[in-house]
Amino acid sequence: MTSPADKLPIKMLNDRLLVRIGRDDGERRSSGGILIPATAQMAKRLIWAEVVALGQNVRAAEVGDLVLFSPDDRYEVEVQGEDLIMLRERDLHAVAAERIEASTGLYL
Repeated sequence: MTSPADKLPIKMLNDRLLVRIGRDDGERRSSGGILIPATAQMAKRLIWAEVVALGQNVRAAEVGDLVLFSPDDRYEVEVQGEDLIMLRERDLHAVAAERIEASTGLYL
């Protein structure tokens, strides 16, 4: 069953961002090469995602940026068959983009 929103253009409102989390199998490798299974519990691990749309009041991010947020602060939504995440700008912890000056000395 499709919803009416599947066929209409979407305009993001206020300070909302729509982001896409990269698809992976859930398994990760440590820097030493140890395989960490998807079922391993991690305490408060933040997530990187790509911005695909944003509201007119968002100032810190642009479409295409990578943003860091807590998985507890998200709302999942399906748009045209794709699972995306809805966030508020205040829920962002960091923004990574080419245009940002290297002031912290940290790189992705």
